[in-house]
Amino acid sequence: MRLEKASQKAIKFACLNFHYAKSVPAICTGYSVFNDKKEFCGVILFGLGASPNINKQFNLNKGEVIELVRVALNGKQQSTSKAVSISLILTKKQIPLCKLIISFADKDHNHNGTIYQASNWYFIDECNVGDKTGYLINGIKRHQRSMMSLGKFRNNTLLNAKSIDSNATNFYTKGKYKYIYPLHKSLIPLCKQLSKPYPKKQTSAGSVTVAQQASSLQEGFNSTPALNKI
Repeated sequence: MRLEKASQKAIKFACLNFHYAKSVPAICTGYSVFNDKKEFCGVILFGLGASPNINKQFNLNKGEVIELVRVALNGKQQSTSKAVSISLILTKKQIPLCKLIISFADKDHNHNGTIYQASNWYFIDECNVGDKTGYLINGIKRHQRSMMSLGKFRNNTLLNAKSIDSNATNFYTKGKYKYIYPLHKSLIPLCKQLSKPYPKKQTSAGSVTVAQQASSLQEGFNSTPALNKI
């Protein structure tokens, strides 16, 4: 498996075709992922995050904390967790000021952070539970920030949403699982102090074994970076 700096063309293609959000986030660095057959598998992207105070919880300066904002892959990669692990090593080299990576697993899409658990991230919190984050328009979840692109209006209210779809409703999120990964050893004690037991995926009793086997196959559960292939 090989990672290299991603082009804007690769970023746009992967985000729009391989990721459920179907949008391209603002980033500070990103990598294209190629498997051993040299096939393009998608991108892994890092950004400053949506919150301007992403660093304050950890008593770090701005720029010392960044967010893993996209893992947009098509399934051809040998191991998702291994690809993420390699991207962390590259990010540490490319952005030496950065000390901590943060990322979120979206509960609305039944994500519990399997790739982060497989890569030895620390789970620290569950956030935004019950927040109104957007609208269901024509059966599609639309974030409040994207409302302006759907109609000629400035205010993203339910009334505006109903002007597009009379059956539109508010969307209240199930929340997100928050994970962190230290790039500097000095932050390991803080990460351990904040850490909580990993959340488990919600499955029926009869499907637990099948789900675990599927997750193991997809993620690889091998977080050892292939340093000679970077």
